[in-house]
Amino acid sequence: MSLPSSRSGVVDGPSADVNDLLVDIGLVDHHVHSVVVGPVEPGDFVALVCESDRRSAAQAAGLDTQVGIAIRRWCAPLLGLPAGIAGDDYLDYRRGLTNEAAAARLLPSAGFDALLVDTGYQANRLVATAEFGRLAGAPAHTIVRLEALAEQVAGSSPTALGFAAAFESALAAAARGAVGLKSIIAYRDGLDFDPTPPGLDEVAAHAGRWLAEIEASGTIRLTDPVLLRHVLWTGARTGLPVQVHAGFGDTDLDLHRADPLLMTGFLRATEGVCPVLLLHNYPFHRQAGYLAQMFPHVYLDVGLAVNYTGVQSRQVIAESLELAPFTKVLFSSDAWGAPELHLLGSWLFRRGMARVIGEWVTAGDWTIEDARRSIELIAGGNARRVYGLAAAPFRDPAASS
Repeated sequence: MSLPSSRSGVVDGPSADVNDLLVDIGLVDHHVHSVVVGPVEPGDFVALVCESDRRSAAQAAGLDTQVGIAIRRWCAPLLGLPAGIAGDDYLDYRRGLTNEAAAARLLPSAGFDALLVDTGYQANRLVATAEFGRLAGAPAHTIVRLEALAEQVAGSSPTALGFAAAFESALAAAARGAVGLKSIIAYRDGLDFDPTPPGLDEVAAHAGRWLAEIEASGTIRLTDPVLLRHVLWTGARTGLPVQVHAGFGDTDLDLHRADPLLMTGFLRATEGVCPVLLLHNYPFHRQAGYLAQMFPHVYLDVGLAVNYTGVQSRQVIAESLELAPFTKVLFSSDAWGAPELHLLGSWLFRRGMARVIGEWVTAGDWTIEDARRSIELIAGGNARRVYGLAAAPFRDPAASS
């Protein structure tokens, strides 16, 4: 088979047969965000490709990072620039290109079959979900962020006693158009939360305090531990897949409280209730692999870390495949804002998988059929099963050669 030119130089593992599998396969990105609208100034761009919410930290790093080098190596040629272009020259070029135009040139080469889009963070800055899917050439599905929905409900001036019912009603309505839910309780409280669901009297008391704080301050932000547990359990009881961020994230998070092992009690309590998908996990991806092996309803990915570790993402991918059953590992990019991150989420995943699994096949430890099945599961099969998505579309290799 003739390999698609946009990815043939990316997928360079030692097994040609494994390379063929990873170049051609479509990916289901089970957790992703849209891209920002309009032109992007250099200072804004480096902020988009840095997880710190401190602009000064992003400016100090610039593009002299693993992700910055990967952008200049892999994204630049798709924009008509030399591979490895200097960071300042790349930023200067991007200033003159709208983000939507960059997305139209980068996203189709990522090879997505479906996008599961978290719409709960700064949606007013982003391209609408349907248009984002059109730019990527893939159907886009909605993931509802629980805390953002609870904040919307609180902004509608419910009573303290009526908050629980109002949230449940809003969630039922939102869930009708969604394939899954997401919680950022790791950011707002930590994963060492009480795993038991709070009672309605307790919820009403804490809702009253929160609503009073909103009225006094004019700021709506859910940080109350009892209410965070309540919205998480309300989401779990829908039976929809619930994504829970764990590990690496911005400075709103205390990383030592984002280890997924801390929520083992919640995982025990939700067995038979809903699938739980541990998002991203780095540097706790080995812990997440253990949890995925222990509990039938627990899954993981190493999205986000793949982008930000660049050439070292091969190691992260290999470590994520140590304990976790291959029926429990999913692909995600967790890309937000800059389409370069969406492309790298795909390309570095393909490259890392080809190098890791290709070594196992060429060493004789795996057969090519072992590789084929595992790649198909991780690239999209697991996500399609967990989220109830349609089967993968037929891809004619000749059409992409």
